[in-house]
Amino acid sequence: MPIPLLDLKLQYATIREEALRVTGEVYDSQYFILGPRVDAFERDFAAYCQSKHSVGVSSGTDALLIALMVLGVGPGDEVIVPAYSFFATAGVVARLGATPVFVDIDLDDYNLDPKQIEARITSNTKAIMPVHLYGQCAAMDEINRIAAKHSLAVVEDAAQAVGAEYDGRRAGVLGTMAAFSFFPSKNLGAFGDAGAVTCEDDATYEKLIDFRVHGMRPKYYHRYVGGNFRIDALQAAILHIKLPYLEGWSEGRRKNAATYAELFADANLGDRIVLPRELAGRRHIYNQYIVRFTDDATRDRVMNHLKSAGIGCEVYYPLTLPQQECFTEVPSAGDPFPHSDVAAATTLAIPIFPELTKDQMAEVVREIGRALA
Repeated sequence: MPIPLLDLKLQYATIREEALRVTGEVYDSQYFILGPRVDAFERDFAAYCQSKHSVGVSSGTDALLIALMVLGVGPGDEVIVPAYSFFATAGVVARLGATPVFVDIDLDDYNLDPKQIEARITSNTKAIMPVHLYGQCAAMDEINRIAAKHSLAVVEDAAQAVGAEYDGRRAGVLGTMAAFSFFPSKNLGAFGDAGAVTCEDDATYEKLIDFRVHGMRPKYYHRYVGGNFRIDALQAAILHIKLPYLEGWSEGRRKNAATYAELFADANLGDRIVLPRELAGRRHIYNQYIVRFTDDATRDRVMNHLKSAGIGCEVYYPLTLPQQECFTEVPSAGDPFPHSDVAAATTLAIPIFPELTKDQMAEVVREIGRALA
């Protein structure tokens, strides 16, 4: 049976009337930039993240960018990032003229390995940017301890981790600032690009507000060189009506992950496939469900088989960040990153969206078993 990697139409069907109502209200108001819709979403999103402040911005990438700009990151500075992540994690560092410094990941959670961070810190290091990849938080106690020892800022790349938790605290309050993406495929997705930054510090919040509108306050008076990072009122309205559903959707993904674990165990595939693990003290929200195979040839064979059977799957990400052509001249790019290399070569995302049925998941597992047979 055809099974998509993600089916947003099923989610939309449950909120269609609300979405049409609030977007119609925005159209009638003709108030499209910032304003009360944005204020209401920012207030409730901050509360959801257990954060004091939330600032809506134009995308997840811009959320990372504005956070680094507010920290003053620029030429001559270094920012520590994982060697395995979506491009924006390192791309925003390079855009500011700073240098991304790559660190390998831990294959238990695909996140930055804290044991390898201190060796990368220099007098030019300005910040550490851990990524809560695939929906599970990085090892924030160790990362924050290292950051405090060296007086470094910590920017959480929480683009895939809205609602994820670390020792009972949510992504968004585990560092100096946190950047979120509301790309449509995320657990909390807009009807286009959108993002947010959370923080606890009042002065940081005020700077984020200014930097979002070209560093301007009051109108036409510019203390900083910021950017046009404003979130649309339409996107804020959509996100606001979706927010009360988010916990249910995330729990649906978690339930599906547990079902997959049972189905794979019943299929006796444990020696040929590594399933995602929820580590102690963490709440995984499974923005993606990532399985790992013994080698790249096996991964590619399974991927091709699933696609031929009409089952959606995707490689996140086929290259490590040091392998990207635009980063070949970065000093750390030539270093070995064995765990990142393994993740890029052998992992595959399979369907995990909350509306997925057990029969569909059983079909996915059966087809993986046939590909491995």
